[in-house]
Amino acid sequence: MQSLQRRWLDLWDRFSVTRGSRLLLPIAVVLALYLFAVILVGIYWSWAPSQFDVRASTAERAAAEQAEVVVGSNTTSTLISLVETLLDKPGGYISNDRTPPGVWLDNIANWEFGVLVQARDLSRAMRKTFSRSQSQSTEQPDLAAAEPRLHFDNDSWLLPSTESEYKDALGSLYAYHQSLSRASAENTQFYARADNLRDWLGDVSTRLGSLSQRLSASVGQKRLNTDLAGSSGADQSTAVAAEVEVKTPWLEIDDVFYEARGTAWALIHILNAIELDFHQSLERKNAVVSLRQIIRELEATQNTIWSPMILNGTEFGLLSNHSLVMASYISRANAAIIDLRELLSQG
Repeated sequence: MQSLQRRWLDLWDRFSVTRGSRLLLPIAVVLALYLFAVILVGIYWSWAPSQFDVRASTAERAAAEQAEVVVGSNTTSTLISLVETLLDKPGGYISNDRTPPGVWLDNIANWEFGVLVQARDLSRAMRKTFSRSQSQSTEQPDLAAAEPRLHFDNDSWLLPSTESEYKDALGSLYAYHQSLSRASAENTQFYARADNLRDWLGDVSTRLGSLSQRLSASVGQKRLNTDLAGSSGADQSTAVAAEVEVKTPWLEIDDVFYEARGTAWALIHILNAIELDFHQSLERKNAVVSLRQIIRELEATQNTIWSPMILNGTEFGLLSNHSLVMASYISRANAAIIDLRELLSQG
């Protein structure tokens, strides 16, 4: 009796092992196929969008709205296209994703943030200066509604979601763009003046200067504290060391790189639009070539990256340092913007 019972137990153990093996195999295959598909989708979603023709895009939008291209149409249409790109590119808006593969794609998320910062700065400039004749004039309602929505939290996935806020901002920008060419909408204007352009370029210069410093800090640097240099009698809240060591954390090096790449991508299109809308002011200052040189420097930041990862070699080491190369282009563009602002300030 015990022998028969032992045989039944042996047969049950063998059956259980066999059945478990048969169940594990399809589960492993399905999991492997899922991971493979997620990786392929992630690679596709990580490709940054191509550059678009600003003049052609503006003309196409104006034709769809049965409107004329007027002063300010190119800049407004470009701002709309930047926000549309964030929402409609492959994978849509990824920065607030909480599931694979979007949750793993930090490079394209930082690229999105770079584009978003420029869209925010431009929307603020349009609300504050481009659409107003003087400091005491009334702000344009559509731009007043769009600007705070673009400043909404960039990674919110619950109600309200980031996408819904940015879509609402697009609705207000559409309304402003359509009103620009209407003769009856006298309160909707875009003033292409040299002083307006100079103010916005100051914001751009500040952004690029910060990015250049963060990119250069990829290898670590000892810097003298120049916070109060050049200003007599200046003071600050708390004392700091005369020499500080600045280094971007290793895990954030590629994040800063792709943020700079997104920033440059957005600025290329915005500056192309600025050249069209501010052409008279730039021609009068003989500054068209200077603007085009800035665009040329920024276009170099969009060259193909042949390395599978962002390398962080030392300045003169065996391995390249992609951050320092990017910092070189960003710094040259920033220096050219500073010169352009000086040129625009001259009578």
